[in-house]
Parts: sequence; structure tokens; C-alpha cells
Amino acid sequence: MTRSTRTSDVKKVVLAYSGGLDTSIILKWLGDAYGAEVVTFTADIGQGEEVEPARAKAELLGIKEIYIEDLREDFVRDYVFPMFRANTVYEGTYLLGTSIARPLIAKRLVEIAAETGADAIAHGATGKGNDQVRFELTAYALNPAIKVIAPWREWDLNSRARLISYAEQHQIPVPKDKRGESPYSMDANLLHVSYEGKALEDPWVAPDDDMFRMTVSPEAAPDAPQWIEIDFRKGDPVAVDGEKLSPAALLARLNELGGKHGIGRIDLVENRFVGMKSRGVYETPGGTILLAAHRAIESITLDREAMHLKDELMPRYAELIYNGFWFSPEREMLQAAIDKTQDNVTGTVRLKLYKGNCVVEGRKAPRSLYSVDHVTFEEDDVYDQHDAEGFIRLQALRLRLGNTALGRSVSDLDGQAKIGPLGLE
Repeated sequence: MTRSTRTSDVKKVVLAYSGGLDTSIILKWLGDAYGAEVVTFTADIGQGEEVEPARAKAELLGIKEIYIEDLREDFVRDYVFPMFRANTVYEGTYLLGTSIARPLIAKRLVEIAAETGADAIAHGATGKGNDQVRFELTAYALNPAIKVIAPWREWDLNSRARLISYAEQHQIPVPKDKRGESPYSMDANLLHVSYEGKALEDPWVAPDDDMFRMTVSPEAAPDAPQWIEIDFRKGDPVAVDGEKLSPAALLARLNELGGKHGIGRIDLVENRFVGMKSRGVYETPGGTILLAAHRAIESITLDREAMHLKDELMPRYAELIYNGFWFSPEREMLQAAIDKTQDNVTGTVRLKLYKGNCVVEGRKAPRSLYSVDHVTFEEDDVYDQHDAEGFIRLQALRLRLGNTALGRSVSDLDGQAKIGPLGLE
């Protein structure tokens, strides 16, 4: 294979390395195509698999500088929790489990490049997906001069057969289950597991139940419900059932509880940033519980107009994360506004978990805006119901003036039973 001349000045590159077949092939290919020294970086963000074996694989392929880091707490504290303060959902359904992990990994790639004197980073994302955009926008935002190598956009190893042939030619171990077509592509972290491609490419075909890793099916969930309580402080969860937990430990606990009760499975067709539609199946048990609980505690602690404005901003915020703009001025601006709304979002939410459902059954807060004295149907001495008459008449004034000026009539749908023009009283 000929060397690339497009960036022949690359001497050292930091590769986002999982230890799997594809990134092991990329590791070897970088040396062949660029003649560059390779540094590997493997992040543990809660994917549920041992990351230490990646060290042995990298050493086997001759790598001298190997970075393996446990980033689970960083991931949840600095990325997942800020995202959930906004109740972030992309296109009404997707809780952004893959999207929110990419800026952290890319950030560390850039930092390690600076630490090791590397002049490039590399990733294993394909040229069809969103991850290439997320990795590279993050890299350029943090180091405008960094070079990015995306092998899937350069090489001619465009089939599974060619990849395996290349691996065998260079003594790269090929797991037996990789010699055939895998039924789907999977990505996992502490927030979720995603499944895409192959058997799932037909949006009419249902996924096999044995595919799922984090959750049981609702049908197989316990026949008895379970009640839990989540404590929040300034918008972030801090305890489950009274036990204070670190961010990563808390999300892991919610994953365990949600998975046990079949909570958090979704099947969707989403709009990728690159322009195509993609079918994905996701498991986000802890995130699903967290979203319900956070909205519940906000319902009694957020002012109405602040809540409504925040809900208007959320789709834009979600789109920025999905499209890879975590490290952008507009996302940081929105985050500052969102975080300000969380100053009084402190309290406790009680939820019932049962057969795929997460039901809010109670909420309380030391600075609750909910006033029983005002909302009661019983006799009270704090609200004068006569005040509503003037309030309504003032709200209706512009509507009545508009109809009078235009001479409008009101009629039913089939054009009968007309009422004459509305006038001022």
C-alpha cells in the first residue's frame, strides 16, 4: 500500500484505540500509510468490557506509548449531567448516549497529542456517520492546528473481507466471530448501548430480543413494582434511596434498576447530520429514569416562564450535541443559561418502576413553588377568584379589537349557525 502524500509531514499520531479488530487494523495501517509513530488511547467510559486487554494488543503490534484511562466519573459529571440539566432529547426520542461521549474522547486525544508531541490524531469513524464530525469538530475547536486522520475516508479496505485479509497479512489476531458478518454494529458506554446496521437496516424488521445487553424485556421484568427515590441538588442527582453516590456510581445504580424492570428501550429512525436517515435501537435505562425524575423536580421548583423558555431552547441544545458542537460558543452560552435555572432545583422525587414504565408518584422540595393554599378546591383566604374576571378581559382585549376591526364572523365547520360580528361591551 502506498504512503499518503497529502499529510506526509505527520510524524506521530494518537489513535483512539478500542483494542478491537477495526482499530487494530488502523493502528497497523497508520504506520504503513504514513510512516508515523502511533500512540494509542483507550478510554473506559463504562462500556462494560475490560479495557486493559487493549494494552496487550497494542504491545503486540509494537506500540511503545499506550494510554488507558478510566474516565467514567469525568464522563457522567462533566458531560452527562450537564446535558440532563436541560432535559435533552434529540428529535423527541434519542437521549444522545453516543453523541455526548465523543467530545470527551476527542478532548483527551488532543491533550495526549500535546503531551506526547504528536502532530495528528486518528479515529475509526466511518465517512457515513456522525462520529467523524463529532471527533473532528472537537479536535479543531481545541487545537486549530491539529491534523486529523480518518482512515475510512482514505483507504481501500472497504469490505469485511478486505479488512480480514489485511489483518491476516500483518499477523493481526482476528477473533473467530469477526470472520463472518456481525448482525449489527454496537457502541456502549455508561449512559447507553446503541445498535445499528446490518440486520437492523430494514426499519420494518424488529430487533431480536437477545440482542439487548442492559435491559430485560418488559414482559420478562418482575411482576411486582419497585419504588425508588432520587435526591437532587441544583439540578444534579446526588443520591438514590438516601444513599449518596458519585456521578458514575449513581448512573450505574439507575442502569441496574432500570434494566431490571425493562426500562429504556427505544427503536427510532433519526436524521444524521451528514444528511441521511438512520435506524437505531438504543438502551438507556438509567437515563430514562433520570429524565423523568429531573422533569418532576423541576415541575415544582422552576418558574413557569423560565421552564417554558428552557423547553424552547432544548431542541437547539440537543441538536448542537448531536451534531458535534459541544465545544462551541453557542453551546457554552446555552449551558450557562440552563445552569442558572438549576439554582433552586433541589429536592426528592419518588418513582415507580414496573414493566418498562417509569412513573413519577411524588416530589418534594425545600423551595417548592407549589402552594396548596392557592391551588386547593376547598375554601381559602389567599386567592380572590373575582380577580380572574379582569385578567381574562385584559387578555381578550386584543382578540376582540381584532375581530371588530376585521368584521369577522364565527361559524361552525360546515358553514351553518353563524353569529354576527363581535363588538366591544
